Amino acid sequence: MKLRTSCRLSFDISVTTPFILMLRPRSGAQQLVVREEITTSPAVHIRDFTDGYGNLCQRLVAQEGSFSINAHAEVHTTDSLDQLPGAPYVEVQHLPDDSLHYLLPSRYCETEHFGQLASEIVADRQPGYDQVKAIEEWIRANIHYDYRDNSATISAQELLERKRGVCRDFAHLGIALCRSLVIPARLVAGYLWQLSPMDMHAWFEAFVGDRWYSFDATQPRLKGGYVIVGIGRDAADVALYNQFGPPIYSLEQSVRVERLDGDEPSG
Repeated sequence: MKLRTSCRLSFDISVTTPFILMLRPRSGAQQLVVREEITTSPAVHIRDFTDGYGNLCQRLVAQEGSFSINAHAEVHTTDSLDQLPGAPYVEVQHLPDDSLHYLLPSRYCETEHFGQLASEIVADRQPGYDQVKAIEEWIRANIHYDYRDNSATISAQELLERKRGVCRDFAHLGIALCRSLVIPARLVAGYLWQLSPMDMHAWFEAFVGDRWYSFDATQPRLKGGYVIVGIGRDAADVALYNQFGPPIYSLEQSVRVERLDGDEPSG
């Protein structure tokens, strides 16, 4: 399917403020970016770079006053996400080098707390893909998805205690449980067509078989329409923006996803 994505961020800035943004999707195995643009008002110089995870990032300096950022893209993405029940567990000694750091604890994924719970969740599942699927199903059944509870990023352990959270929290818990079973897992941030209410979205990927597969405990089933913007160990690596200086006031965020072929647009 072909999608048009857009994100608008608006700020009231008190002093000159440097930003690092992550708003440009990149072409990959399941998506092809055919057009994209980032503009600001007022206009400022934007310099692009690629971070250590291969994400496309932007640097700029905003002056005092009202400031807005608009990101638009047209992306061909898959109509459905690949799934492979039965894909085997990969022993550490056979994992690709670039997957190894996705086994380690990170800021929001305290792997060391989840070994016993993970073992109980996957007790009757074949090692590999089926274990990750069991984790996804357990989170969906036991944690309440509350899109309104978006005040602060919490860790996987905090989510387990609270039993409610937003998409990135669900992803953090899935990642922590996978890593405790020595399955590489990483957070993915981007867009999802027909997400309701519309906003930026987060899910997770696990490495089983011979590649990464997507899992999303916030959705009743995997479907097409995902657009990847950033990949990292957890939410600290894939922030839409980081600003450096005094706190920013009057932030407004607007996200839209439209389908350009076939069904009626949604967003």
